[in-house]
Amino acid sequence: MLTNTLLLSQQLPTLQYTSTTERFDETWEAPLATLLGLGRAAGADFIEFFLERVNYISCLAEEDTITSITPRLSTGAGVRVFKGHADCYVSTNDISFAGLKAALEKGLSILGLQLPAPNALIPEINLELLRDYATKRAKDSWLSLCSSIREMGEILLDGTAQLQRKANHIQSRRATYFRDWQEVLVAASDGTFARDIRLTQSVGFNLLCADGANRTSIGERAGNTSDPNFLKTWDYQESAEHISESALKMLYADYVESGTYPIIMANHFGGVIFHEACGHLLETTQIERKTSPFADKKGEKIAHESLTALDEGRTEQAFGTIDMDDEGMPAQKTLLIEKGILKNFLADRAGSWRTGHPRTGSGRRQSFTFAAASRMRNTYIAPGEYTTEDLFASVDKGIYCKKMGGGSVGATGQFNFGVDEAYLIENGKITKPLKGAILIGEAKEIMNKISMCSQDLSLAPGFCGSISGSIYTTVGQPHIKVDSITVGGR
Repeated sequence: MLTNTLLLSQQLPTLQYTSTTERFDETWEAPLATLLGLGRAAGADFIEFFLERVNYISCLAEEDTITSITPRLSTGAGVRVFKGHADCYVSTNDISFAGLKAALEKGLSILGLQLPAPNALIPEINLELLRDYATKRAKDSWLSLCSSIREMGEILLDGTAQLQRKANHIQSRRATYFRDWQEVLVAASDGTFARDIRLTQSVGFNLLCADGANRTSIGERAGNTSDPNFLKTWDYQESAEHISESALKMLYADYVESGTYPIIMANHFGGVIFHEACGHLLETTQIERKTSPFADKKGEKIAHESLTALDEGRTEQAFGTIDMDDEGMPAQKTLLIEKGILKNFLADRAGSWRTGHPRTGSGRRQSFTFAAASRMRNTYIAPGEYTTEDLFASVDKGIYCKKMGGGSVGATGQFNFGVDEAYLIENGKITKPLKGAILIGEAKEIMNKISMCSQDLSLAPGFCGSISGSIYTTVGQPHIKVDSITVGGR
């Protein structure tokens, strides 16, 4: 939408703006509106600016010593230019008017567009009144309320001391914490003008134990958005007790025998399988690349009728919660699968233009150096109708996957995941611990074998890497039963 305010392109070098550098506020409207108008006058179909400030710090405690404190401050911006279905992205650390204009000119030139002639009229874009989620939710004070460096160190050292008291046969014990504060501003030629502040924190343990030839490594993390007091309220005593108990059981566990088994997969971080094996295949990034087996399956059955799955950005303090995405669209809830039927895909702006699927507030990026892409937020399998007792009772001989580890997923959904903590199920009962289990499968097959979901949904923090960098996401599910899956072992 264009206003009646017109400039001659030859006037641009003489323009003076007094945008506030300490925060992104209404003073940024005039320069960004002018630059957006310049881009449109040059022939671009759409232009978007993304401005960012970051204040990050991480802290590592190893044994009884703080071995690393890593701060990072950054400020920058990116501009994305579209012409038809083609686009390009240019980033810069210079957020002055001249710096942003230079980035825009570079983007235009990449797409073969030229700046208007010196006497051309440059209309400003009429931006909406600033949608300021940060002010609306009193986020501007968050950074000042977070734990100090001294508090970080003291809490982490108290945590590793708890591990020393509770665990046996310790080879190494570590506690890690990070705080990532981010302020963003989005302005686009469709009139979008929105600001937000995000505060993401995570803390956890890693424990390595060994006794002769027996070794085990296990970790546990907690994550949060929007609570400055998160680290101060972390129950490291309970976490140390959980991880120490798990390490002791796995240290002397028997190795699992390879084969095909029914499995019960625990809630919480068990949801990483759905995230990796199916969730990514529902992003329009995969649809554009023609690497998703579900690309033409909307409205069709792709999973067992017991399975319903969602992706949303609203759950209070969950790791993937956002008030708006990195394209300025408000957060929403997206029903992905309902009783086995594929209902929706996750779409950013570019993905929506190129595939026809509606935007879902899923345009996300690691930082201003990346263009936004369709990414998950809080993604989980919904609670079902069964109790956990029902699930276990249905298994004569199988494996309980209590704590998932790392793994890998192929472009079209083939996956393998390690299980950090597993147990043998016999006649519906857990009988002994097992180690060395690796789950091997393919998304198209595994989704149809999730036949039972319990009622105990639980969410867990995760880190997701893809085309737009590494972002914070939530995985989750209730306990689920998979009727059969290949389990690698000895």
